[in-house]
Amino acid sequence: MKAYEKNIRKVEPYVPGEQPQHKVIKLNTNENPYPPAPGVTKALEEMNTDRLRLYPDPTAAPLVEELAGFYQVNPDQVFVGVGSDDVLSMCFLTFFNSEKPILFPDITYSFYKVWADLYRIPYECQKLDENFRLIKEDYYKENGGVIFPNPNAPTGIYEELDVVEDIIAHNRDAIVIVDEAYVDFAGRSAIELIDKYDNLIVVQTFSKARSMAGMRIGYAISNPTLIRYLNDAKYSFNSYTMNQTSLVCGVEAVKDKEYFENGIRKIVETREWAKEELKKLGFHCLDSKSNFIFAMHPQYDAKEMFEALKKHDIYVRFWGSERIEQYMRITIGTREEMEALFVFFREYMKK
Repeated sequence: MKAYEKNIRKVEPYVPGEQPQHKVIKLNTNENPYPPAPGVTKALEEMNTDRLRLYPDPTAAPLVEELAGFYQVNPDQVFVGVGSDDVLSMCFLTFFNSEKPILFPDITYSFYKVWADLYRIPYECQKLDENFRLIKEDYYKENGGVIFPNPNAPTGIYEELDVVEDIIAHNRDAIVIVDEAYVDFAGRSAIELIDKYDNLIVVQTFSKARSMAGMRIGYAISNPTLIRYLNDAKYSFNSYTMNQTSLVCGVEAVKDKEYFENGIRKIVETREWAKEELKKLGFHCLDSKSNFIFAMHPQYDAKEMFEALKKHDIYVRFWGSERIEQYMRITIGTREEMEALFVFFREYMKK
């Protein structure tokens, strides 16, 4: 080892889902199968590219104000970033600085461990129960912060708001982050609790329900004090995080509430139909409330099925990790894409 190598920060990085470059049925990264709101397309077509020579608004004011109006909060309660990953990373950097371990589930978004390692934050993973649900009492102990997704990923399990509030209420001396990337497909948001608990941060994204994964827009909603701390950290890191195009298109996406709600309805309807179709084929499916299904078949090996799907240009997600080694995560595509998936499964099971 060279002398300087001992001073290099080494981490095991997050592994994103595959992005194949040829035409496939892509059900592996929880993208929305439908296009963004029509206003987004129009904004792109009409955008004055001369604006691109100028730095974007560092406060992202137009987008912040649109989000504040949508969620009926004040603009000083909204923080935006380059996808919810950027927002969550900034939250780890800003708020998790205790010597006490932060707490998150053992089966959850794998980026949490990466950020904790990157920022040298101690952590403890709390085991989900046998039904892959949170055990709220495990979060009552002393800690340096709490974070969990709701619905969880990759399980898709949604915890009702009373469970979420119970965890927040038992951690008044620590920051609690509720990662709601998929909440639009599920139920009530913890944003309802923002004014009640000054230790709560709720993080959401444009990547799922708003069909804008390629634009990289995420946001946090909290009280003005915590949002100010986030902005202070951001301006110490990169003042211009949101580009001009994302700001313009993000505003248009939020404006079209009807399109947003119709898109969610279509995905939820397809999800519930797909659950039943999988069960007819003998799959065990968790009761997902997201835009994906977590499923396993007791008679077929998940890795072998995953590889067979890929050979037929159908991509789903497989980890092979402890406790979930026989599960695959299947993003909800269009009805036609899901039909093609079921055609494959029926043929595969005839062999």
